[in-house]
Amino acid sequence: MSEERRSLNFIEQIIEEDLANGMSKNDLRFRFPPEPNGYLHIGHTKAIGISFGLGEFYNAPVNLRFDDTNPAKEEQEYVDAIKRDIAWLGYKWDKVLFSSDYFQQLYDWAILLIKEGKAYVDSQSSEAMAEQKGTPTEPGTDSPYRNRTVEENLELFQKMKDGAFNEGEHILRAKIDMQHTNMLMRDPIMYRVVKKEHHRTGTDWCIYPMYDWTHGESDYIEQISHSLCSLEFKPHRELYDWFLDQVVEPNKLRPKQREFARLNLSYTIMSKRKLLKLVEDGIVSGWDDPRMPTISGLRRRGYTPAALRKFVETVGVAKRDNVIDVSLLEFCIREDLNKTAPRVMAVLNPVKLIITNYPEGKVEWMDAENNQEDESAGYRKVPFSREIYIEKEDFKEEASNKFFRLKLGGEVRLKNAYIIKAESVIKDAHGEITEIHCTYSEDTSKKVKGTLHWVSIAHALKAEVREYDRLFMDEAPDSHQDKDFMEFLNPNSLKTIEAFVEPSLKDAKIGDRYQFQRLGYFSVDDDATSNNLIFNKTVGLRDTWAKKKPNESNNKAQKPQNNQPKRKAIDIIKQLGKKYTNLPEEKRLKVRAEIMELAKDVSYNDIEPLFNTAAKKAGTRIAVTLVLNVLLKQGLNRDEKVDEFLLKAKEDKNELLVAEAVLI
Repeated sequence: MSEERRSLNFIEQIIEEDLANGMSKNDLRFRFPPEPNGYLHIGHTKAIGISFGLGEFYNAPVNLRFDDTNPAKEEQEYVDAIKRDIAWLGYKWDKVLFSSDYFQQLYDWAILLIKEGKAYVDSQSSEAMAEQKGTPTEPGTDSPYRNRTVEENLELFQKMKDGAFNEGEHILRAKIDMQHTNMLMRDPIMYRVVKKEHHRTGTDWCIYPMYDWTHGESDYIEQISHSLCSLEFKPHRELYDWFLDQVVEPNKLRPKQREFARLNLSYTIMSKRKLLKLVEDGIVSGWDDPRMPTISGLRRRGYTPAALRKFVETVGVAKRDNVIDVSLLEFCIREDLNKTAPRVMAVLNPVKLIITNYPEGKVEWMDAENNQEDESAGYRKVPFSREIYIEKEDFKEEASNKFFRLKLGGEVRLKNAYIIKAESVIKDAHGEITEIHCTYSEDTSKKVKGTLHWVSIAHALKAEVREYDRLFMDEAPDSHQDKDFMEFLNPNSLKTIEAFVEPSLKDAKIGDRYQFQRLGYFSVDDDATSNNLIFNKTVGLRDTWAKKKPNESNNKAQKPQNNQPKRKAIDIIKQLGKKYTNLPEEKRLKVRAEIMELAKDVSYNDIEPLFNTAAKKAGTRIAVTLVLNVLLKQGLNRDEKVDEFLLKAKEDKNELLVAEAVLI
């Protein structure tokens, strides 16, 4: 968490109030309590960020405690993965602990409750117990075994522990109130028989405590001051407190449970059970498949700890559940990699281009800037020769004035090299262009509107590029009661292509991140070797999904009088820009993404009249800057008017405008 926050979130307000009421700051202690039954996913980053962020903010210890009470689903692999992910995010725990550390103490306390008449062994079937538990509007009925004697309960519980009974024959229940309005208080289960080997305790135990019994007591043993959990545990708070009432001593700190809204992300599922199904069914290659929303999958895809932490901080701490658009997560990684990723040239869909008036056999090594956002990044050398590859979509035989790339008779600048003019093409028997013949000019001062990336054919390295799309086509794939979430899988979520990259990437190492100029951000995959370069596409340079979202109005019958002419993109951008500087951060990030998407339908002629917008209209000038960012990445060449506008923007008093201008 950043210390430069404008206001405290509601959890911090609770802590500050406790401190004001006499709690010592030395008593502050937090914990992150994952169950080791799967890999952590993006939803967990919020819980991690809150607990460890509070630890950083208050300089208080944070325990990493594994709630390992279900040996049927928990494995050491998951323990190791969770520790690895939290450390990668940059957080440091005080102690690594396990609920299984407390099995004996929990058992001893359970014996105490039995002796006090507050717990009993129930021998009903699960179906019978479910039936007698009642409904939210109807009270439950007592179990026929509820009034067993203390001696009988102790004897049965001991036999449960000794393995004398099969799974499901008996359970231990707390004796609270079967008439209680909170169904969780209707004699909840404390222990069940599970005859499976535990990843830490082996076969020492064959009874295992339930989460509600384990959770608060573990917090108490560890002297956790504030037990923070997601909103679905709010109804459990009453039971959490009841269990604590039975064991707390007056001279010890009593934990306080408080709840926050969990992180839900569009086009994503957050259930570890469902994520496991994707793995087991071979839909993905594993928990760390770059399409998975797991932290390990995001890491392999090229996401950075800084981007994930910024995302969590931007989302904030809320009291109500909501769904965050995945485009915000993608925005955060773009912003981070824009500052740190070296720029290189790669061609993913190549077509051969021959510069006919360039000498055969000649090679020039051109200076190329590594990252214009980082003055210390320096330059590298890239080879230029007579035959190069460019992207197929960067050439058209005929095109409109809005096409800033190469066309017959047209001129473009080759990045870091010369200006070329397309003279003719060669096609195969199917009419496909196989070669573009051009001439070049050494006059690089000439003004042309387009700039293309390229690689020298003689020097290019082959590389496998894995282009990823969203794993699901639906914004909420597991929210449909009548459909299985698997029905919404995106059949085109992975596309593997053979690409060509510049030779400077020969020594790229696993995990290295780059911007392939004009294409997006890419990371070297774990499977890559020195002889087999493999890159994962982390994210594109802009959001390409905004245009894919169906317009709800298109599905509704429109009245004839409502069929107004479609508004121009530039007009919408100007309207969005007017209120831009007054928007809260999360809303502003969404509007920013919307402007950059609309910018793809804007021409230079549309935007040029806005270069002289009054200085006080900062929002409009920010919108213009965002549009220029997109147009320049599409190939628009900078002229004097663009340079003059950006120079003024960088010197402006408005920090938001300056921040956007320096990105170009």
